[in-house]
Amino acid sequence: MADLIDLNHFWGADVGLGPSGDFGQAQGSTRSQQRILRRLLTNPRTVLPDGTVLPPDYPWHPTYGAGLPRYVGLAVDPAEIVALIRGQVLLEDAVAALPEPVITVSAITNGLAVSIRYTDADSNSAAILSFNVNQ
Repeated sequence: MADLIDLNHFWGADVGLGPSGDFGQAQGSTRSQQRILRRLLTNPRTVLPDGTVLPPDYPWHPTYGAGLPRYVGLAVDPAEIVALIRGQVLLEDAVAALPEPVITVSAITNGLAVSIRYTDADSNSAAILSFNVNQ
């Protein structure tokens, strides 16, 4: 997978520029971290217990994503969020299944703090991704 290249575009930021002013490219650990963040922060189609349907962020891929932003402000079991994150990150080709990713989730003011230690499948090296999900 080392030859795959994505557009350099981290969640919530502008598209990164390349050295000649064109679109920047993301490879290696930058590519894997971008893909993990996008997957975890993208909201899939969700049906709430009262029957309300929340639309997906990507209408053409309604089941894609973990939807972590939708958990902010809710009383949730951290183990449930950890299991959700584990299942989603293991869908990414850049994340090795073994050793299993180590995921910690904790509540912060108006959000969640997430830390993921995983093995990058391309380089077989340890990687850490930490981020907050806020309202």
